[in-house]
Amino acid sequence: MNARIRFAISVIILGLLMTGPFVITALLIWAGAKAPERAMLVELIVPHLSLGAMMTTFGFVLGLLIIRYLFRQYVQGLLKMAENLRLMLTANRNFRVVPEGPPEVRQLAEATNDLAQQRDGLMDDVDAQIAAAKASVEEEKNRLAALMSELAQAVVVCNLDGRILLYNSRARLQFRALAQGSTAVAGGALIGLGRSIFSILERNQIDHALEVVRQRLHRGAGAVIANFITTARGGQLLRVQLVPVLSIADDSPENDMSGYVLTVENITRSLEQESRRDQVLQSLTDGSRGSLANIRVAVGNLMDYPDMEAAVRERFVGIVSDEVLRMSQRLDQTMSEFADSLKTRWPLEDVLGMDIIVAAQRRIEEQLGLASKTEEIDETLWLRAESFSLVFSICCLTARLIEHDQIKEVRFRLQPFGKLAYLDIIWAGHAMSSETFYTWETEPMQVGSETSPLSLRDVIDRHGGEVWYEREKAAHRAFFRLVLPVAIPEALGETDIAETGEVRPEYYDFDLFHFRDQSIDLDRPLADLSYTVFDTETTGLEPAAGDEIIQIGAVRIVNGRMLRQENFNELVDPERLLRPEGVRIHGITDDMVRGQPNIDAVLPAFHDFCSDTVLVAHNAAFDMRFLQLKEERTGVVFSQPVLDTLLLSAVLHANQDSHQLEKIAERLGIRIEGRHNALGDAVATSEVFLKMLPLLEQMGISTLRQALEASQKTYFARVKY
Repeated sequence: MNARIRFAISVIILGLLMTGPFVITALLIWAGAKAPERAMLVELIVPHLSLGAMMTTFGFVLGLLIIRYLFRQYVQGLLKMAENLRLMLTANRNFRVVPEGPPEVRQLAEATNDLAQQRDGLMDDVDAQIAAAKASVEEEKNRLAALMSELAQAVVVCNLDGRILLYNSRARLQFRALAQGSTAVAGGALIGLGRSIFSILERNQIDHALEVVRQRLHRGAGAVIANFITTARGGQLLRVQLVPVLSIADDSPENDMSGYVLTVENITRSLEQESRRDQVLQSLTDGSRGSLANIRVAVGNLMDYPDMEAAVRERFVGIVSDEVLRMSQRLDQTMSEFADSLKTRWPLEDVLGMDIIVAAQRRIEEQLGLASKTEEIDETLWLRAESFSLVFSICCLTARLIEHDQIKEVRFRLQPFGKLAYLDIIWAGHAMSSETFYTWETEPMQVGSETSPLSLRDVIDRHGGEVWYEREKAAHRAFFRLVLPVAIPEALGETDIAETGEVRPEYYDFDLFHFRDQSIDLDRPLADLSYTVFDTETTGLEPAAGDEIIQIGAVRIVNGRMLRQENFNELVDPERLLRPEGVRIHGITDDMVRGQPNIDAVLPAFHDFCSDTVLVAHNAAFDMRFLQLKEERTGVVFSQPVLDTLLLSAVLHANQDSHQLEKIAERLGIRIEGRHNALGDAVATSEVFLKMLPLLEQMGISTLRQALEASQKTYFARVKY
């Protein structure tokens, strides 16, 4: 029975006890008295009835206050303690009950804390043993993930339903380059744990490749690989190799697949280059055939008739000369038009510019014994380069400077300039003649005993760059400037710079091998669903009065795990000025949102991001109201179920004083960072939600339907925006 109902029953019983005996006694006396006695009773009692009523009311109020005090101290105090105990048992081991209330309740709280301390000691021992048992398995997982992250090819691992359970950084970058429309606003193609690979690649081709693999497995073939070429978004051609992942379960049939590995390569550029080379060959062939025929005829006549007249001989020699000139001009024109296609290129890779400089510094200090420093380095700048030849060129120039000027120190500077990067090698010394620099540029390179048949000019040309010498007269310094290509923007995004610094990618989950259907069913267990936890920052608190969204942040939860790197974080141009009071809260200014995509572009992208997932937010009614008001303008409707951590907190902790996000996080032992930032709040909300799931399970709320129904019964569910 609900505590409030019990309190109401207690009040009713108190009222009956205060008035019941008096009323019953009076009725019995009245029933047994005769008419004269009744008149006498009325004459005696009525004048004092008001005093009796006052005394009865006073006694009732006093009793009510006593009951209320006892109820709050014992009943509500014990209920609150029970909620705190559940927190200690499941969500927050470090949580402790604050001893408060009557002496008996305080003693119970202290005893509970002592038991919790003993329990923690036992759990620490168990955790240590479990950690030791899992260490080898985790080490193998980490090795595989580290190897995957370092591969130069895009690799995606899927289960048999096509759900992605692992992908590396190269796959993330490659599919991001294919993104178009609303997906491009979201920061890339919809690749992510638990998502379907069929949203990126053709299902029919993958199914056919799987059938080929199954047939080869059935025949016992040695190499079980299927290859196919498919067209992705934007008309890009992809070469895909599929390799099966065989099941190793004891009860599985031999050669039974549990998933497959896809290796993906974008071959669009190489095919375009081959096509241009074909055009070059065709142009040269067609243009040269006629000229060669004329030359052959002229030369044949000259050889067959050695005694021909001088004028005729001169005419045939002129034909040969003219045709040779035309062929030369045609060749020059072809080389000019198709230089990029004909140029011999090295296999250039995307290299972090800072890594080139660090490698050069290390070689200069170890082999040449020269000190080196850096200045004005853009550490996020990526180059398209062949790192070995570039580092060797830098060391060769430094060695020549030591011989020529006896320099004591060399400095490096790296800055972007549009689609190019300026890598400067700076030193203090005398001026250098252009002849000297030309000699250094064209001679074969040498550093100590190491030599190279290539010159500095060869290396720079094969990078498609330039090199020149300049002086800084005011600073009495000079520098060589290497102009190099920046990594292609379509192949590398700014948001991935931080990711590539980590050896182990976060985006993998091997448990997804057995993770099948992801449809949103209200009767599915909460632990089996995928979620998108989101938050918005707005210009104000009145969506119906014209306030607008200025930021949407979201993270995904798949298989009971928050995927920090699979996030959505977009600023939105509200197309109006921000309120100063709002700026003080979220720190987003007019300059930060001006020129950003408007809600028409961002909302469809967010809709793609959270497709096939349950939405989760704190005080979700507020955020959803903003989204609903944009349905008519954008045509985007969020029809999936929505869970609210504010309402779930009221379900779990009905006796707690506050259900603000900070207070809930404090109770659950969660540290919030980046508050009042949409992505930071979304991360905090997701951590709170994950802690709530086992608490809901303990209360018997295990399905999505039960969670929604329990939420709607709370007081806060009545709040509307």
